[in-house]
Amino acid sequence: MATIPVENPATGATIREVPVTPPEDVAAVVERARQAQPAWEALGYAGRGQILKRAQQWLLQHADEVADTIVAETGKAREDALLVEIAYGVNALGFWPAKAPKWLADERVRTTNPLVLGRRMVVRYRPVGVVGVIGPWNYPLVNSVGDAIPALAAGNAVVVKPSEVTPLTSLLFERGLHECGLPEGVFQVAVGTGETGAVLIDHVDMVMFTGSTRTGRKVMERAAQTLTPVSLELGGKDPMIVLADADLDRAANAAVYYSMQNGGQTCISIERVYVEAPVYDQFVAKVTEKTKALRQGPPDGPGSVDVGAMTFPPQLEIVEQHVQQARDAGARVLTGGHRRAGAGRFFQPTIIADADHSMTAMREETFGPTLPIMRVQDADEAVRQANDSPYGLGAAVFTKDVAKGERLARRIEAGAVCVNDAAVNYLALELPMGGWKASGLGVRHGPAGLRKYTRQQAVMTYRLPLKRELHFFPYNARVTGLITRGLKLFFGRGSRRV
Repeated sequence: MATIPVENPATGATIREVPVTPPEDVAAVVERARQAQPAWEALGYAGRGQILKRAQQWLLQHADEVADTIVAETGKAREDALLVEIAYGVNALGFWPAKAPKWLADERVRTTNPLVLGRRMVVRYRPVGVVGVIGPWNYPLVNSVGDAIPALAAGNAVVVKPSEVTPLTSLLFERGLHECGLPEGVFQVAVGTGETGAVLIDHVDMVMFTGSTRTGRKVMERAAQTLTPVSLELGGKDPMIVLADADLDRAANAAVYYSMQNGGQTCISIERVYVEAPVYDQFVAKVTEKTKALRQGPPDGPGSVDVGAMTFPPQLEIVEQHVQQARDAGARVLTGGHRRAGAGRFFQPTIIADADHSMTAMREETFGPTLPIMRVQDADEAVRQANDSPYGLGAAVFTKDVAKGERLARRIEAGAVCVNDAAVNYLALELPMGGWKASGLGVRHGPAGLRKYTRQQAVMTYRLPLKRELHFFPYNARVTGLITRGLKLFFGRGSRRV
């Protein structure tokens, strides 16, 4: 059987060889899921919730083992595994079973159309069947596993195709779910390359994909062949706006954290900053000082490093290219700017001052520990520059004038905007999270992030049916005239009620 070696990017050592699911076996994997799904759905919200809440306790009890796995296969700092990934998973395993009965309950609908009065109308939600989750390498628990949890709560079976770079977390969670009583076939992991993921799209009933915009277009194109619905969270180039009246210490701390956390390998990382001219130099000095103090290297337990490794080898090349192009175009690299010497894949935490939109570091997704900063004259220019991007995933505004911050937030072309914060909206599962423009299609989180894993069905019931309706055959001029006058009476002169 073919295997894939999983490497620790912080050390270069091979952790484990993982068996591959060949593309020709994917159909059988999905068929097992399809056979298992009806019984899983039949358990109802309470039955499914019991198992998922047992999984919540399993994750808490196995937090160290799961964190060790995440750190080993991604090279991220242990705090990034614990405070982001495991905390997210624990919350999600309780949240979705609790919300599913409410958000997927039958909805009574009322009408103002006189032609359908007397009918009872209901919208109901049924699981789509088998959901294929194609996950990224940067957050193997938050994304690959995290997207499976609401799909399971809704009554679907799930097949996860994790990144071949980081498959171990999904496999470990699969073991945990089975230990908690999840029926065989309801959650399966198909390890493989992009070809395995492509074939998965052909057989499942819905696809949740997280990854680059380039690959997302390929996913959508493949899914179009079978009219398979997709939800896509794609690339980001999140802007941060710092106004002259902002608390500069908080803004600088947030800028450094949300650009460097997880090695900058987060879709909603701060990837560009626009600072009003009066405080530009002061802000740049603060973030440079804070970035120089960051510790980087192979994680060795809690609190050992701040910034971990670059998980995906090609990404290191992209970061290098963006920094060098900015340097060549006239930007000042105030700290960092190079690969870290020694074993492992590390890029130094980097501050780029005097950036502008001629630079790829300000235009294209970098996905690394860099922070390019641009001077702007005022808030209007900052918003214009923030919107001058093909991406629209998240954004942040920092100002002491909260009302002004909210007004600016409403002008930014992004699916989520934080005022005096950044990225933490992702942890509020009640809020929808989705990209505008080239950053995605559909949302995760919120009611819509659960309902996307379902099919809507409208049910209309005529409680006291007449033997014959006015509009039934045969047509005649007198009845048509009555209906016409009735429409004018009901809808004319603004009398229609809504």
